Amino acid sequence: MILADYHLHTDFSIDSDTPMEDMVKQAIALGLERICFTDHVEFDLPAMPDGSAYEFDPAYLSEISRLREQYAGSIKILAGAELGVTSHIAQTLEQFTAQYPFDFIIASSHVVHGLDPYDPRYWDGISGEEGLMRYFRTIVENVRTFRNFDTYGHIDYVIRYIPEVQSGAASAYGLYSYDKFSDILDEILKTLIAAGKLMEINTSGFKYGLGHPHPYEDVIKRYFELGGQYVTIGSDAHAPAHIAYCFENVRQFLLSIGVKEYAVFENRKPIFLPL
Repeated sequence: MILADYHLHTDFSIDSDTPMEDMVKQAIALGLERICFTDHVEFDLPAMPDGSAYEFDPAYLSEISRLREQYAGSIKILAGAELGVTSHIAQTLEQFTAQYPFDFIIASSHVVHGLDPYDPRYWDGISGEEGLMRYFRTIVENVRTFRNFDTYGHIDYVIRYIPEVQSGAASAYGLYSYDKFSDILDEILKTLIAAGKLMEINTSGFKYGLGHPHPYEDVIKRYFELGGQYVTIGSDAHAPAHIAYCFENVRQFLLSIGVKEYAVFENRKPIFLPL
């Protein structure tokens, strides 16, 4: 059983309005043994349409400490962060991570050439394939310039926002496959493995109706073929209903390819748990 969710967002993230305690209560109700909050840390994210922008609130860690004490007999609560990484802010990210005692850090690509792929402007003047390649190339660059993280999050996140997929004119997996992008995907995976970093399996792809996790199964399989040993697993839930979402699907897939353990972190050190 997967009894740990290591990618959760709350109202400390700009894209969630869920109180942290609500997430804790739902995780306990689901029988989870541990959770790690990974609210967004974004230094390169453009302002939202309403003008709001991200600022890290140190009260985030205080609230985790309060809940950790309150629910100590029911669940283990860890403090993490999801860093939005772009290569030109690597030093800023280094300075930030040095300030706070996180248990776990996810590096994620959200902003590419100044825009998040969810913004339709990202796709202006480029094909779906070009948009995917642009996104994937930045992951390699990010890992080469910034290493203070534990796992790389949702490495094919970009496929949610391909215009043809958004409009319903095409399926994500009709436009994107491991075979079609094998060279750049292999480069991403090899770069992660060589850097001693893990890859995240993020089940939000099921929530978004893609029918697969991020990354999808062929990429996960290839990660292990290339020498990857462990993955982290997270739902990317922004509301209680999506905690541990479709974890059993991922568990069954991993077991089917011979994987028997997954990784969680405490104090930035991995712990390996059975599937």
